[in-house]
Amino acid sequence: MTGRTTDVAIVGGGLVGAWTAFFLARRGQRVTVLEKGVVGAQSSGVNFGNLRLQGCFPGQYPLSLRSQALWEEFEALTGEDCEFEQSGHLYLAYDAEEHARLESYAEVSESCGLAIERLEPADLRRRWPWLGQQAVAATFSARDATANPRLATPAVMRAAARHGASVRENTRVVDIGRSGDGFTLVLANGETLSCGALVNSAGAWALGIAERFGETAPLFPAGPPQFVTEPFPYLIAPSIQAIDGSVIFRQIPRGNVILAGYPRTAADPQANRAPVPPAKTLAAMRALARVAPVLAQCHVIRVWSGIEAYLPDMIPVIGPSQTTAGLFHAFCFCGHGFQIGPGVGACLSEMILDGGTQTPLAPFGIGRFRSETQVSEKFRKEFD
Repeated sequence: MTGRTTDVAIVGGGLVGAWTAFFLARRGQRVTVLEKGVVGAQSSGVNFGNLRLQGCFPGQYPLSLRSQALWEEFEALTGEDCEFEQSGHLYLAYDAEEHARLESYAEVSESCGLAIERLEPADLRRRWPWLGQQAVAATFSARDATANPRLATPAVMRAAARHGASVRENTRVVDIGRSGDGFTLVLANGETLSCGALVNSAGAWALGIAERFGETAPLFPAGPPQFVTEPFPYLIAPSIQAIDGSVIFRQIPRGNVILAGYPRTAADPQANRAPVPPAKTLAAMRALARVAPVLAQCHVIRVWSGIEAYLPDMIPVIGPSQTTAGLFHAFCFCGHGFQIGPGVGACLSEMILDGGTQTPLAPFGIGRFRSETQVSEKFRKEFD
């Protein structure tokens, strides 16, 4: 079949690929997005929808704050609604050790410009009387928000298409090679696509692309188990999280409670499956009942998960290849991709078109895996 050319090819039609296409196309680039399935069908579309700023990795705050500003302009940028709601995020601690951890998170957040409100048990009982009595302390960030992941990525991709991006779903890339100063991609139907720059935003499938160009990362797939209950009278406005990760939940206006919790579950990228074992559902509901006893009798009506990519240091890979000019990586978001997606797309577009970005990205380089990989305490707590 005849080949085609594009300025930038993006492999992976998740949220990061969509925002990258949007910002590039808006600046007049010919952009082609290649998605092996459908847009937003993997981790971008099945996550909890949390736009949390509290508790970020310190080096991530500039990117997270840039992203939050873009989320706050979502409708103006895309022309569509994604059910963005600045509901605030309440972090709960249940013992002295967790309280100390909570305070450490708060100090980092404040040093990066985020306003944090500290709450004692009496404050919690006054403001949210439906909470259980066991929490010893909490912090609240009013700027934190939520959005609907099922709506967000398709909306961004449609906006990118309106700016001229070509979006090709059900299009699998079977080979990628260097071609002069650019790249040639071979598609499953035999077609070839030539490009000057290549963005690797293929999620849990991204390692295959990196390894073609002599780079690697200790990527492994996992799935965040998610649950939704039957509708319950609406009374919970903020997003709530126990700092140990045992439960994260929010209530949507029609009454359903959406919840998640660690540890994560196994996922199989080859079979494209991330089942949720029944024991996970029971554990999540027990954790929910501890935090909000009023919800103890709610019934779970659906469970699901998705395939996400993780690294032992729980820090994403974002930035240019260390071996190949014109190749840019953006994968292994370790559960943070939904919140930072807009900022990542903006930064990638600037690196491709301007040769750099003002947003600090040094901690996210793929070159860090040339030496021994650090294993974070967060990793140890959140995985089996």
